[in-house]
Amino acid sequence: MKKLALIFLIMINLSLYAQNKPSIKDIYPEIKKQSQIDKSDKTVYNLLTTFYEKNLQADQEEMTPEDIQQIERLVSDPSTKNIHILMLFLMYQQHISKTAAVGKEPDIDFQIDTMNILESETKEIFGKIPAIIYIYKAEALESGHKKDESQNTVAQGLKEYPDSIPLKVYSYLNTKDNAIKNDLIKNHSKHWMVQQFDIK
Repeated sequence: MKKLALIFLIMINLSLYAQNKPSIKDIYPEIKKQSQIDKSDKTVYNLLTTFYEKNLQADQEEMTPEDIQQIERLVSDPSTKNIHILMLFLMYQQHISKTAAVGKEPDIDFQIDTMNILESETKEIFGKIPAIIYIYKAEALESGHKKDESQNTVAQGLKEYPDSIPLKVYSYLNTKDNAIKNDLIKNHSKHWMVQQFDIK
């Protein structure tokens, strides 16, 4: 997975959760209890979409200082609606970044449990699962040697997001489908994942 350089210095509470190693299934209800749930407020959904578009869908990372500041503002504002989803997403990001920085493997159970919760919560609150959740869930399942489940997640994600380059890449790596390969080479040859996996 692409290493992201987001700053999480504002995530003091998240660090405590991540270091103490309790199950995310135990932690999450407490996080959710502190959140104001509002199905009509799409701020967090839009942020996850922006994160996806600028980090995963774009040819190269396009996150700006303004994007980072928006995340900081949302996290530090107690009135942010549906903040439990954002907090859980950032906990996931932090865990992946920290383990990668020290050359360790991420906690597979944490990855899969977190993605399952995010999938369920985003669908319940927003009525739709963001593309980034499909991608991260597929990666988590693949890391956990659950190849069939990972492939099913990619296939389901492509039904929702047929133009998703990362999902196309994972679909090609799973199936070796020449039509997907030709599309990636013809239309997305400069994308960082196409280059990373040397698809040509």
